Amino acid sequence: MGKKVLILSNHFITLYNFRKELIERMIWDGHEVFISMPKADENRFFSEMGCKIIETPVDRRGINPLSDFRLILNYIKIMKKVKPDIIFSYTIKPNIYGCIASNLTKNKQVSNITGTGATFLRKNAVSTIAKVLYKISLKRSYKVFFQNSGDKDYFVGNRMVKNNYSMLPGSGVNLDENKVYELPIDDQINFIFIGRVMELKGIDQYLEAAREIKGIYSNTNFYIAGFIEEDKYKGIIEDYHANGIVNYIGFQKDIKSWIQKCHCTILPSLGGEGIPNVLLESAAIGRTCIASSISGSMDVVDDGITGYLFESGKANDLIKKIEKFLKLDFEAKRQMGLAGRKKVENEFDRQIVIGTYLKEVVNLR
Repeated sequence: MGKKVLILSNHFITLYNFRKELIERMIWDGHEVFISMPKADENRFFSEMGCKIIETPVDRRGINPLSDFRLILNYIKIMKKVKPDIIFSYTIKPNIYGCIASNLTKNKQVSNITGTGATFLRKNAVSTIAKVLYKISLKRSYKVFFQNSGDKDYFVGNRMVKNNYSMLPGSGVNLDENKVYELPIDDQINFIFIGRVMELKGIDQYLEAAREIKGIYSNTNFYIAGFIEEDKYKGIIEDYHANGIVNYIGFQKDIKSWIQKCHCTILPSLGGEGIPNVLLESAAIGRTCIASSISGSMDVVDDGITGYLFESGKANDLIKKIEKFLKLDFEAKRQMGLAGRKKVENEFDRQIVIGTYLKEVVNLR
């Protein structure tokens, strides 16, 4: 018999990119799916699939007590009206405020810690408030999914969860949509950074490495794909682009075609990742990945086998790893990319994630 499933999301695009197959499967299996997310024209994609959309404003940035309290009240109202058998949530506010609401309405909520961003990288007022809120909410929730053991250990160590958790291989990767694509010939070697241009994502290390490597190896190209999140980088990126050190291509809807043009994806993030989808998709296409040795990235990249890990925040170590990659012959580069594909097939297939979620729906107790 079909169940009522309520999904709490803060944005259409993340739900579309990483959860559409799960939602499609739940509809196919006869479950009634309700999605709470902010208003957007694209939401019709899910309503046309058969979901019922509940438009809910979510302030994704910062802590505003008034709008956050309003969100809790909205979630309580939704839960009382829908009376879901189970709730799935993703990202910090739907997780925390959804859990506070579901604890009050006695609903079962499964929260997915998709990464903590900058929240716990520094000890400050925000991290202290976040810890308190997680303790109030997640501790009493039905279940918590972690994407990497670093986040799991941190939450358990700081008593933000009890024993109500288990592990997931990130959001997984759709292996049919991300097929192996032949490596470009290597007379020009192309690297790509994909993500928001901000300090936390390691853009400073990427820029420094690009400047150094470009000065030695003229046949290299460094692409940057993503919005400029922090204004201080606007002038810097323009300058680097104008001088031919990097090629800034902005946000790309079809990022796959750019990964295909490149030989290697670089993710120099300083922390706060879950399991980075950029690495999963690049590896699935058959590309070597170079990443900082942080939780999440270390789960995807096997150092020296599917790519290279470098010391987080250290541009000189990133430069060494890029040089290592450049010194490989074409076939070695190709084989490294194929080893990455094999790893994601074995450990990060999105079907594993879908199966885990469906078990939660079917085995409701």
